Amino acid sequence: MRAFPSPGGEGEGGGPDSRASYPLPAFRAGVKNMIDFSQDYFTLLGLPPRYRFDPDRLDLAYHALQREIHPDRYAAAGETERRLALQSSARVNEAYRALKDPVGRAQYLLSMRGIDALAERDTELPGRFLESELERREAVADAHAGRDVARLGALLEQVRSDAAALEGSLADQLDAEAWEDARSAVRELRFLSKVAGDIEAALAEVEG
Repeated sequence: MRAFPSPGGEGEGGGPDSRASYPLPAFRAGVKNMIDFSQDYFTLLGLPPRYRFDPDRLDLAYHALQREIHPDRYAAAGETERRLALQSSARVNEAYRALKDPVGRAQYLLSMRGIDALAERDTELPGRFLESELERREAVADAHAGRDVARLGALLEQVRSDAAALEGSLADQLDAEAWEDARSAVRELRFLSKVAGDIEAALAEVEG
């Protein structure tokens, strides 16, 4: 489950990344190369290689591809085609998951430029950010212990709001090729995503 939605952008309202500019990916079903495995995730799904894009286009492209390459369609085909259908379906699923997730999308964009945003050897976060999140985690723990559904809900909305604002900044940084700032923002966004997940789990436990 996604902890927070993607920010709006030019691709969501008829701007330069609109549907007319990026048609659905085309391919021929039933041939050995069902998809081009050398394509990056954005090209595979017919999207601009940007953080901001029309999320409906992602869903449409994903479902269009999966309708054509789903392994069930090739159940009676030869071994090679069945294997390629499985590999193609897995590749499309992998691309969709990465681009659907705000953290995964930014991480992938940076990786296309040879930057590992979430390297295990580089996990440092700004002190002010960590201080603020420690206070938030303490508030979550108190609300959880007190089974305060309203407070947990308010904290969750606050995290989602902070994450949405951070996504907007991250999109601008990526557009401006401010790679170091974007790397830091991706790590912060991943942290907020985990906090949101923890609060959702606490709410489910209290309400259940």
